[in-house]
Amino acid sequence: MEGNLTKGPIMKTLVKLAVPIMASSFLGTLYNITDMAWIGLLGSKAVAGVGVGGMFTWLSQGLASMARMGGQVQVAQCIGRGDRKKAHGFAQAAVQLAAVMGIMYAVICLVFAEQMVGFFQLEDAEAHAAALAYTKIACGLIVFSFLTLTLTGLYTAQGDSKTPFIANLIGLVMNMILDPVLILGPGPFPKFGVAGAAVATVTAQAIVMSVMVVGIAVQKKENVLKGIRLFAKIPSELLRGICRIGIPTALQGMAYCGISMILTRMVSGYGAEAVATQRVGGQIESISWNTADGFAAALNAFVAQNYGAGEKERVRKGYHVSLWTVGLWGILVSAIFICFPGAIADVFFHEPKAVEIAIGYLVIIGFGEAFMCVELTTIGALSGLGRTRLCSVISVAFTSARIPLAVILSESMGLHGIWWALTSTSVVKGIIFTCTFFWIMRKKTS
Repeated sequence: MEGNLTKGPIMKTLVKLAVPIMASSFLGTLYNITDMAWIGLLGSKAVAGVGVGGMFTWLSQGLASMARMGGQVQVAQCIGRGDRKKAHGFAQAAVQLAAVMGIMYAVICLVFAEQMVGFFQLEDAEAHAAALAYTKIACGLIVFSFLTLTLTGLYTAQGDSKTPFIANLIGLVMNMILDPVLILGPGPFPKFGVAGAAVATVTAQAIVMSVMVVGIAVQKKENVLKGIRLFAKIPSELLRGICRIGIPTALQGMAYCGISMILTRMVSGYGAEAVATQRVGGQIESISWNTADGFAAALNAFVAQNYGAGEKERVRKGYHVSLWTVGLWGILVSAIFICFPGAIADVFFHEPKAVEIAIGYLVIIGFGEAFMCVELTTIGALSGLGRTRLCSVISVAFTSARIPLAVILSESMGLHGIWWALTSTSVVKGIIFTCTFFWIMRKKTS
């Protein structure tokens, strides 16, 4: 049966599912890099403003992961057990939860935008205004992003990663067309600057969501998303099932973002160029992050279906294949960051001070890329087993250590000390997560 991940060669099954997801994640990276490249032409203050506003869209991703991860794991495990009726129920509940949470988050951001941006204490008026404009637009219409992420997870749970890829490709093309038009205002078009970047991003997200919704209707193959009723009452049993898996993942993502916000506030003390570097550097780094996260999403569905079907040996072998694949990718990215930081920084920055800061960031962060890739992949595998709470505890504990570590290291190393706090904790988390997975599988197979 199409979408069944419990049969067939492991490598072929994983690659067939993972490649479109990784490509979709790469398209997500291109979304952000495209925005940053065009916004970079407005100067580092505009980039810093978008960096701060982007923190709140990032925070929303953590919240959205509750419906996505809870729905994806529950649907995949139900499919693995052959219970498609219950899989449909979980899919409907996940979409409903995503819509409600997306609307609630948007309302909160619109009401408290000034206070939220004020947390970062941006001294430059231009950077503050840019952050406020970006936050109100991008977060005010964040419901499209919530639904897109959840639908992507539910498609993936069924072994269909091609439809989300096609949707994201269409969205990327639209984003690349709208960015220069809305940001710079060539010819007869008005120049919207940072607000234009936010409008382009939100429009692209709405298009991606729409394509996936249309895909549900036109596909002839069986899809648990068919016949979803958005306004039906959510059964408490299904809601508890999604929350049990999804809440730890959401708390982990939001805590990770909250910690990064505190670090960004520390970075802001070194000037707008430093904030801009952290924002752009994070987008450049997402070349490895999004790719590993994409493979982790595929591994999550693979593990969940096979675990639901009792195929524990396929779970173990699938993880081995994934570990080698993303590990080698991470090493390649590390080599590029460490060996060619200047060439990368010159693409996004046009001021000498900003270029200098960006080079230091890329070199230091480069040493932790492979470990970060391994961490994300292992979280995907553990979540597929339903162990999201354990993932949350490990991740939050060691990510939180970045704050005191950054304070200590920055006293002697300045801004570089903050970058080293990020890298060192990534190395530790990568090692600990890998050891944890092998320990759990040994217990399950003994």
